[in-house]
Amino acid sequence: MSHTYEPVTLTRDVIGVLIPQGTKVELPEGAHGAITQALGGSFTVQVEGHLFRIDGKDADAIGKEVVLGPEISADASDEEIEKAIWDQMRTCFDPEIPVNIVELGLIYESKLERTDDGRRRARIRMTLTAPGCGMGDILVADVKSKVTAIPSVEEADVELTFDPPWDQSMMSEEARLATGMF
Repeated sequence: MSHTYEPVTLTRDVIGVLIPQGTKVELPEGAHGAITQALGGSFTVQVEGHLFRIDGKDADAIGKEVVLGPEISADASDEEIEKAIWDQMRTCFDPEIPVNIVELGLIYESKLERTDDGRRRARIRMTLTAPGCGMGDILVADVKSKVTAIPSVEEADVELTFDPPWDQSMMSEEARLATGMF
C-alpha cells in the first residue's frame, strides 16, 4: 500500500488528537506537516514526527474545505434515516487504517428508536480492533457527532463493547483486500 504525503502549513492554531494515544494537543499556526490520510472528512497529519487526527470541522486550518453534514429531507422516513446513519458511520475511520469502521466490522448493531417526545435516537454498539486502543474515545465521539449531524437524529447513544472480541473475520472482503489481510 503506497502512501502519498501532501505538505501543509497550519494557517491557524488547531487541536489535533495524538495517534494512537488519543491525547488532544494544540498545534500552532505556522507548523509544517504532511497529510498522510484524508478519509471520511477527517485528516491524519504528521507534524514533527508525530501523527495527529484533525477533525473535518477544522479542515480550514490545513487549507482544506470544511466538511459539512449530510443533506436529508426534514420529513425523511425512519428507513431513510437508518440508511443515513450507516452512511455516516462509513465516514468514520481509524486514523491508522484506511478502511471505514463499518467495513472493518467494528459496528455490531445500530437501532433507530423514538424517544417519549417523538424524537429520534440512534443506539449503536461498537468495538475496537484492540481493547487498549487509545483512539477508542475519539472514534466513539466521531460516530456520535456524525450520526447527530443527521437532521432529526437528536441523540446517539454509542456503547463500546469487547464482547464478542473483534477479529479479522469480522472485516468485509473489501476491507481485507484493502489492508492485505486475506
